[in-house]
Amino acid sequence: EGPFINHDKRGAHAPPFLLTAPEGIKSFEDIYGERNLAENEDWLMASGGQNAGVRMITAAPEIEGVMNAIGELAKRGIVFSIGHSVASSEVATTAVRYGAGIITHLFNAMPQLHHRDPSIIGLLGASPHLSSPLSPLPPIPPQKSPKGTPNAGSPSIYTDVLHSSEAFDSTLTPPLSPFSLASPTSTTQSLSGVITPLKVGRSELHLDKGQVADMAFVRPFYGLIVDGVHSHPNSVRLAYSAHPDGCVLITDAQKILDPSLQDGVYEWRDGQRFVKAGYKLYLEGTNTLAGSVVTLDACVRNFSRYTGCSLGEAIKCATYNPAKCLGLENRKGTLR
Repeated sequence: EGPFINHDKRGAHAPPFLLTAPEGIKSFEDIYGERNLAENEDWLMASGGQNAGVRMITAAPEIEGVMNAIGELAKRGIVFSIGHSVASSEVATTAVRYGAGIITHLFNAMPQLHHRDPSIIGLLGASPHLSSPLSPLPPIPPQKSPKGTPNAGSPSIYTDVLHSSEAFDSTLTPPLSPFSLASPTSTTQSLSGVITPLKVGRSELHLDKGQVADMAFVRPFYGLIVDGVHSHPNSVRLAYSAHPDGCVLITDAQKILDPSLQDGVYEWRDGQRFVKAGYKLYLEGTNTLAGSVVTLDACVRNFSRYTGCSLGEAIKCATYNPAKCLGLENRKGTLR
């Protein structure tokens, strides 16, 4: 996660390290290292599969230059995850069509669901009407530096703005607006980033009961931190009901994850401290969540309780679904 994320949804990320990506993929290579962003085959052949490099990146598609890099990252087999972002529905959808494959810790560090612009969360219920396979791959929208980011000609780094917490501060989110109906192509982008022709089989108005009209993209996977803190049980069930095959259970765990660790205040970084209270982990003096200390087995049990699904279905969200998201389902995620 980071550094190409939105300052207004930075969570516990340190503002001085947040950047824009004015040179697109080159900005990513400068930060992560060109060798670490090599294509799948290249790093497999060079290291015998031992050194995977960077295989997943969380970034905000509305940040300058980020959208330009999504397609190239996906082409290299790197999973692009939308997160720490204030992307509108239109920008989020465009990011998915260019190759974004997953949403980072759904509901957290993103705009809340709004009926006129459901933003990133709305991708779980993407409408075929707004993503027809006959609509062209949209142009990359013009990107302006959001509040707190540099203007053209200035260094591509965020300025530090003090906030007691961004987690519940809705005033930092840009005004919501209706989704643009701009549209029309005969191509679709898979999670691997390869644009391939889409065979149109089911139009928007069809007679196949129980089936959904063809869409121009695959709905992304989404990570859920099911610790009882990051998301309400109703929100967890709502997401799973909307898109069960895309659910990926995650812990967002900090390095202090230790089931035996007592509640209290602990040193973190740069003179900051965090507070542990059960599964809740937050920056001292704020209500900003700083990851979690929940274990994955606890997430599985919580998920089954919150959604009413079977333990087997919950386990799938912690095994097969994440493997499929990474393109490893033929080797990982199931016992065969």
